[in-house]
Amino acid sequence: MKFGIFYELQLPRPWEADSEHKLFNNALEQIELADRLGYDYAWEVEHHFMEEYSHSSAPEVFLGAASQRTKNIRLGHGIIQLPTNHPARVAERVSTLDLVSNGRVEFGIGEGSSVTELHPFDRRFRDKRAVWEDAVKAILPMMWNEGWEYHGEFFDFPARNVVPKPLQKPHPPLWVACSQLETIKMAGRRGMGALGFQFIDAESAKAWRHAYYNELVHNLDKLCDYEINPNLSVVSPFMCCETDEEAQAKMDGWSFFQFALVLYNKEGPFEPGQVNFWERYQEWKETNPEEQIPNRGLVGSPETIRKKLLEFEEAHIDQVILLNQAGKNKHEDICSSLELFAKHVMPEFHERDPEQQAWKQAVLAGDIALEEIDTEAYNAYSLQSPVKDVKAAGEKAVVQ
Repeated sequence: MKFGIFYELQLPRPWEADSEHKLFNNALEQIELADRLGYDYAWEVEHHFMEEYSHSSAPEVFLGAASQRTKNIRLGHGIIQLPTNHPARVAERVSTLDLVSNGRVEFGIGEGSSVTELHPFDRRFRDKRAVWEDAVKAILPMMWNEGWEYHGEFFDFPARNVVPKPLQKPHPPLWVACSQLETIKMAGRRGMGALGFQFIDAESAKAWRHAYYNELVHNLDKLCDYEINPNLSVVSPFMCCETDEEAQAKMDGWSFFQFALVLYNKEGPFEPGQVNFWERYQEWKETNPEEQIPNRGLVGSPETIRKKLLEFEEAHIDQVILLNQAGKNKHEDICSSLELFAKHVMPEFHERDPEQQAWKQAVLAGDIALEEIDTEAYNAYSLQSPVKDVKAAGEKAVVQ
């Protein structure tokens, strides 16, 4: 199993003049530390206009800075929003990042999560999947063709040589955001790595694992002539401390992560500066004490987290992406958590990763057949679906 770290660059109010400056530099220090400790991936989102929830609107700039402070860690776009970016600009920026990082880019792509983000760019929420598909067909050939033109439904591009080209040939590995579980099937069918949230339980993980690989092996339908990237990953809340109680106390940020995202999709868009999400969150906590989540995700002592990770390993998850830059989680706690996990938990799972790779190759070659499992019974609520009830959203979240 491989391990990544995940960044929304969350910044709850109140803000001071240097709050964003500290936030960005702390995150870069954390990625630099993760690189030294042997973590495999650092993932950075792209969101727009989502105050407090995510201040990461220019991930290519942030990852460019990270590339100069690290040597080995893979730098993942998790994801680039294709409906809000022109295809040629995406190809140019990803290729440039791949060159300055010496070929360490992971190319995650997605549709955008809400009308808050899409409407200012003249994109309709209902069109986002179609725009995404059109953009994929336009972008990827730009990375290997010296002359390329594209005439699609949403993008029309005359013959040009889009430069530079990426160091990784023909392009960096492709991933797609799977905020809705059903998208995992789509990711398999398109031959892309799946970036999803943690499953409810081991049975659910098995069902979606089978669905992903069966789609990839038996129903592969690429949007154009790109290299496939068979990988199934999950994002999980994370805090590793000496005791379970200490970890739970320091991971309050995860419930803010959930609350803010659901609120944006329930009530957004908001008038700029008119909603204090942190205050709304404090009110919600007071009236919904039973909705707090002290035991969900990879939160606890090294031994507690190890036991939970064994379930991921048994489910043949390729990568677990650890999220602990959330809410007001402290920089010092994030760093110590990364250090403790790297010392006491990560090495044994790294050592067994060749076994996972061998299993996957056997599946792809047809030597291991995965039974077809009806995923309907394991289809759960997504945090990025618009809903009418924030409390109900917490109850149905796709994380444990």
